[in-house]
Amino acid sequence: MLRPMRILYGVVGEGMGHATRSRVLLEELTREHEVQIVVSGRAKDYLAKRFEHVHGIWGLTLAYEGNSVKKLQTLLQNVTGAVKGWPHNIRQYFELVESFKPDVVVSDFESFSYLFGRNHRLPVISVDNMQIINRCSHAPELLAGWEDAFEGTRALVKSKLPGCFHYLTTTFFYPPVRKERTTLLPSILRPEILAAKSEPGEHLLVYQTSTTNTALPDILKQSGLPCHIYGLRRDLTEDLRDGNLLYRPFSEKGFIDDLRTARAVVAGGGYTLMSEAVYLHKPMLALPVQGQFEQVLNALYLEKLGYGMYAPTLTLDGLKDFLQRVPRCEEALKGYEQEGNVKMIAALREQLARAAEDKGHWWDTAERDGLVKS
Repeated sequence: MLRPMRILYGVVGEGMGHATRSRVLLEELTREHEVQIVVSGRAKDYLAKRFEHVHGIWGLTLAYEGNSVKKLQTLLQNVTGAVKGWPHNIRQYFELVESFKPDVVVSDFESFSYLFGRNHRLPVISVDNMQIINRCSHAPELLAGWEDAFEGTRALVKSKLPGCFHYLTTTFFYPPVRKERTTLLPSILRPEILAAKSEPGEHLLVYQTSTTNTALPDILKQSGLPCHIYGLRRDLTEDLRDGNLLYRPFSEKGFIDDLRTARAVVAGGGYTLMSEAVYLHKPMLALPVQGQFEQVLNALYLEKLGYGMYAPTLTLDGLKDFLQRVPRCEEALKGYEQEGNVKMIAALREQLARAAEDKGHWWDTAERDGLVKS
């Protein structure tokens, strides 16, 4: 039986998917271990409502225009944030060193916790979906036309958490693993998703994180289909109807109910919602944010498996094409199954047990064998 451990758990705060995924594992870990959580962005408030010992830190942010990332504004935002946020991170770093002294680090694509582990020669266990880009092989035909974007993203992912003790990588698609210390596992799903009963419906669930994507409503209105829209009108406190469009304020319960009863989903290429749609057997039209190849890759695999369709932008013709594919997608999705989060939780416990036996030798071996670069 695994003895209680002191665990430093880092969560990247750009997008809420990392936080909702981490919540599931943290609920398990905090029952048995002493856990300190470091997290940036909106994810801090989400986790602080559910757990003790949540520390806010500065993290990267993205600036959007339409459905694309504004690179210059993103750069300026992050330079300003680093200047303001880094001194606070350093102070918090030393506070944690003195008071907590963790045995192991778990990082959901979060650099602060990783560097903490590396500097203190602690085993670091990576838990995220991003590492599939670097640690698996992807068919050339799938990446055709995207080679440069893929290589650039792969280099970024590779540099983010190099040389971890093990990589637990969540996914609904399974390309060949090309690197050791890598395990592919089914998506981590919120208890509310696991409890949701999928039912047929007529509306489209539309989720859009960029409030500047002003072209979307006109296209959805022209479709004539009932659309339940989240994200575009963040100022709402109650439903707002505009013809066939129903703008809704965010509510976790309401969103999941709209998801489980949807005819189909129209959203970006973010992994969390996509994995939830796949689990509930809801076809999805994926519109990846331009400039984020990880979302493109998710969408390409979604289409390859027949679970949905990839489109670079939303057009009325593209939406009609997707709706014609929905019955075929529903048939393909019947073959997708997963047993909750059982495999992931078991795999994490296994790696924690291995880390407990490591006695601080991992980084010596990693540096000797050059693993800190891979």
